[in-house]
Amino acid sequence: MQNNHPEFNKGKEISTASVIAPVLSDYMNYRQFLADFYQFKRKSSKGSLRAYNYAVFSAAANIKSPNYLKMIIEGKRNLSDDMIGKFGKALSFMKDQTEEFRLLVHFTQATDPAERNMYLKKLSEHRVAGKLKSGEIDRKTWEKVPNWVAWIIYAMVDQEGVSFDTSALKALLRGKASEDEIEAALNTLLASGELRRDEVTGELKKNRSLIESPEEIPVALVRKLQSQLMYLGLESLYQDQPTEREFGTLTLSLTKSEFEEIKFKLRQMRKALHKDNSIARMKQKGERVYQLNIQLFPVTNAVEGVEKTPVIKPALDIKTETAIIETPAPVMAAPVVEAAPVTAAPADKDSRANVSSLAATAASAADLFR
Repeated sequence: MQNNHPEFNKGKEISTASVIAPVLSDYMNYRQFLADFYQFKRKSSKGSLRAYNYAVFSAAANIKSPNYLKMIIEGKRNLSDDMIGKFGKALSFMKDQTEEFRLLVHFTQATDPAERNMYLKKLSEHRVAGKLKSGEIDRKTWEKVPNWVAWIIYAMVDQEGVSFDTSALKALLRGKASEDEIEAALNTLLASGELRRDEVTGELKKNRSLIESPEEIPVALVRKLQSQLMYLGLESLYQDQPTEREFGTLTLSLTKSEFEEIKFKLRQMRKALHKDNSIARMKQKGERVYQLNIQLFPVTNAVEGVEKTPVIKPALDIKTETAIIETPAPVMAAPVVEAAPVTAAPADKDSRANVSSLAATAASAADLFR
C-alpha cells in the first residue's frame, strides 16, 4: 500500500509486512510505535535461545511488572515522565531520541486540543532540528525560504499607510513577532529580491513572487509554515470579535470521488480569489492583511472490507495545460505563488477525465502544500 505521508500509519505496514526496525520519527502515536517495536523484536529473535517477550522489555526498563509494556500498548495505562526515561533505556534511545519519544508520548496522551497542538508543534520542531543537524534537510534551502512573518510583511506592501520600520511593524502585527524576527524577515525579503526599495521615494515594492520554485521546498518547512498560519487562526478565534472574522466548520461523510471533487473546487476558488485580489490591489491598496486558511482533512478511517464506490465522471470538462502551483492559502493581500492557467476542454466523450485524475494532474506541483 502506497503511503505518501510516512508519519501516519507506517507502523501498520511495519508490523504486518516486514521485519525492518520501526523508526520513531515516522510515528504520530507512541503506542503504535511500541507495538511495532515489540513485533519487530519478536520476529528478530525468532529461533534464538531466548525469544523476546514483555518480560524481557520490563527487565531492560527496570520495571517490576512483566506485562507493563502490554498494558501501555493496549491503552490501559499511560506513561509518566519517569517511565518515559525507563522506556527510552529499554528502547536503546540516545538523548535526542528519548526527548522525541517524550514529546510523542505527551502528544498522544493529551486530551485537550490546545495541549495536543502545543505538543505537536514542539514535536515537529524537534524532528526538523534533527533533520537539519543530520543534513537530511539542506540548511541553506531552509533558511532562504520565507517564514510566516515574511509572508505577512510581503503582503503589507499592499496595505495602505504602512511604515516599514521594525517598531511600527511590530505594532501592526499585534506583537506576535519580535523586532528581531521582523528585521530578519524584512532583510531576507530585500536580499532575495522579493521586495525592492524605490530609489527615488524609498517606498517598498514587490519585485517578484514569493517561492518561485515550490517543488524545491522541504516538506517539513511547508508543514511548519502552514501550521504557523493555522495557529494564527486559532488565536484569532479567541482574540477577534465575530464581526471581524469568519469561522465555519462542516463535517461530512464523502466518497473518494466526492472528496477529490471538493478538493479541486477549493483550489479553483482559492485561485479565483487570488486573481480578483491581485487586480483589486493594482487599483487601490488594502486596509488590513487577512489570512484565509482552507482545511479539508479526514477525521475517521475507512472501514476495511467496505466496497469503494467507482469514481464518477464529473459534469465539468476541464483540461489543465500545466500544473496549478498551490500556496499555503494566504488570500486578501497575502502573497501567493502565481498559478498556471487552466483552460476549458471542448465537450468530447473520449477526452473526458474523471475528477480523481484531474485533481492529480492539477496537484502535481502542489503536493508540497498538502
